[in-house]
Amino acid sequence: MTNPGARPRLVGARIARREDPRLLRGQGGFVDDLHRHNMVHVAFRRSEVAHGRIEAVDAAQARAMPGVVGVFAAPDLAGIARPIHASSRMKGYYATPLGPLAAAKVRYVGDPVAAVVAESRYAAEDAAAAIALGIAPLPSVIDAEAAAAADAGFVHEEAGTNVLVERAFGRGDVAAGFAEAAVRVGGRFRVYRKTPLALEPRGALAEYDRRSRSVTLHAATQIPGIVRDALAEIFGIPGSRVRVVAPDVGGGFGAKATLYPEEICLVALALTLGRPVKWSSDRREDLLATTQAFDETVDAELAVDVEGRVLAVKAEALGDIGAYSVYPWTACLEPVQVVSFLPGPYRVPNYDGRVRAVATSKPGGGPYRGVGRPVAAFVMERLIDMAAAALALDPREMRRRNLVTEGEFPYKAPSGLVWDRSSFVGCLDRACETAGYEALRAERDAARAAGRWAGVGIASYSELTGLGSRIAVAPGMPVNTGTESAAVEIDATGAVTAWFGVPSQGQGIETTLAQIVADELGVRLDDVRVDLGDSAATAHSTGTYASRSAVLAGGAGIRAARALRAKVVRCAAHLLEAAEADIRTADGEIRVSGTDMSMTFRDLAKAVYGQMGRLPRALRDEIGNLEARRVYDPFFGTATSAAHVAAVEIDRETCAVAITRYVVVEDCGRVINPLIADGQAHGGVAQGIGAALLEEVVHDDAGQLLTATLADYLVPGTGDVPRMDVVHLEDEPPGTLGGVRGLGEGGLIGGMAAVANAVADALAPLGVKVTELPLTPARIFALVQAASARARS
Repeated sequence: MTNPGARPRLVGARIARREDPRLLRGQGGFVDDLHRHNMVHVAFRRSEVAHGRIEAVDAAQARAMPGVVGVFAAPDLAGIARPIHASSRMKGYYATPLGPLAAAKVRYVGDPVAAVVAESRYAAEDAAAAIALGIAPLPSVIDAEAAAAADAGFVHEEAGTNVLVERAFGRGDVAAGFAEAAVRVGGRFRVYRKTPLALEPRGALAEYDRRSRSVTLHAATQIPGIVRDALAEIFGIPGSRVRVVAPDVGGGFGAKATLYPEEICLVALALTLGRPVKWSSDRREDLLATTQAFDETVDAELAVDVEGRVLAVKAEALGDIGAYSVYPWTACLEPVQVVSFLPGPYRVPNYDGRVRAVATSKPGGGPYRGVGRPVAAFVMERLIDMAAAALALDPREMRRRNLVTEGEFPYKAPSGLVWDRSSFVGCLDRACETAGYEALRAERDAARAAGRWAGVGIASYSELTGLGSRIAVAPGMPVNTGTESAAVEIDATGAVTAWFGVPSQGQGIETTLAQIVADELGVRLDDVRVDLGDSAATAHSTGTYASRSAVLAGGAGIRAARALRAKVVRCAAHLLEAAEADIRTADGEIRVSGTDMSMTFRDLAKAVYGQMGRLPRALRDEIGNLEARRVYDPFFGTATSAAHVAAVEIDRETCAVAITRYVVVEDCGRVINPLIADGQAHGGVAQGIGAALLEEVVHDDAGQLLTATLADYLVPGTGDVPRMDVVHLEDEPPGTLGGVRGLGEGGLIGGMAAVANAVADALAPLGVKVTELPLTPARIFALVQAASARARS
């Protein structure tokens, strides 16, 4: 039952985030802010060897140090925590075991080998440094291409290979498409490893209640429900006695959407010691041991006819997924999405895409904002621009000739993905109009004539968001990521509380969900309290990732609020002696349409809960409490798309890139809060700029991390991120409740490709071919020098 009347007042309004006052005043509640009576601290002794057999853990000196409660290695916890595997039904996939500490072998620098428990963090860290590890080195498996060879040393001997999964996608006759082509372009594209680098590093606090025999884990996680279910399995504890709470989370970007050994270890220690145990990682640990991503090599080729229409695409991707197949997403997550999303929003009649996910002696490869699609968009958008250049065709026109158009939806992409409907062409046209595309190109030409290196780049992309139960986030994974739950309640004072299992990671979801619930019920925004990220609040929830929270949690909130409003209407109709069809709710009041008869939600709550004679018993029995719980499943989900336009200029002396103009036009369906939607685009583009120009995790040939500080791993500063225009096209999709599309990842997906194309355009007159990211000043200098050498030869 919807709330009749005009368009909702709150959904669509630019409302300031209700989270911000406490966060800006330093009143947030993060894991590191939590303190418990009798709490102890944990520090981890991590491997300094990338690949080796553990022969000894000498902790005698550490145990004797003041304040140390205990030192634990894998054998000490083996009887408490059983290993868990990120399983998949995908053929030929090998699931690596995950336990609290490295057992028998270490597989990357930073692998946790021992845990020190002490009365203070200082004592724990000092003692951890005193542990002597006896590790017999094994050959390091660093290069993914070498690791994929049959004679390479195995990161997991029991797998018998480092190729943990292989997959192929295909449609049509690729050979025939290439045989007919007027132009063929391609190359080897390389995107180097990144770390998500959330503002708040990982951390957790575990406590065991002996009276209830229950364990609670407070963790900086995006997936409290998944972690709860996994811990119940690992420790053999009923789920009703396991609770996982995500308090305020200072950014995640996918890195906190994985179950980590440290979280398992803390629970094991809490069960063993019967005391609260806490671990807060520092930035070095975060760079060493948090999951990384975007480590892909793609050999790709595009065939087009004389008019620039795509005939065929073929691609072979090699994904470096690090030492472990992360839980629950498996080794398949990023590499498979590179090839499945590579055709993008274009008509590709013939396609052959193949992928291998390869284990190496590096930290595990996990989800990072965009998950495979930034790499896919980079490759496809470079191919489109390369083909346009070969045909002397404007890059905008090249895209317009190949984008899926309105009359073709729903469109089945060659990898099997289905685009329900989205404004592919509309985003491109509006972005070019907003940017003043022709004027930008003219300014570029004038700059070139003056001897400056200037360029203009476009990127179009499409992605699936708000995935329902029909499509798993990771192929073949048995975890249900396609539903979300919500509970909404009016208490005896008339106040509203809404519970959701999804946590916040700083994206404003507390505000947007409050807007949805308030509109559906007809109450004021301040009357709604939203509780997030507690696995005890709902029977099932998986979390915040994959641009799903507004779609799925919002949909569950709509359904629960509508069910609750139906109860309100039933009761109010009796109390006001009116027909149910005449009851209206708005601004916290319940009115009879066309009359001056009204009551407040507080009045209604008093009547339902306290004034027992005012409602007939049959109605009270039917209504029960003023509460409702609902689950939402969009089944398929929906497509989100955007177009980005970037203009850059490169300093000829330093090879530094300055972005002089930036425009984003995205179709994210009905916008719940434009202020928050703009912020999502701004933040995503900033990460896209970092991925395109600055960020690169570097390991040497022995697996040692060379970018272990923020002086070495560079991220964009305020001077690197330009002012940008963001436009939202509200083309509401047919397949989601509320007409919402996900929008959390698109800024990075389109941003990385648009900036890369702009830099490529700037360097094109020099004969430079851009196929690698990031385009650091050093890399641009090397490309220019190599092009100059070729020109002289």
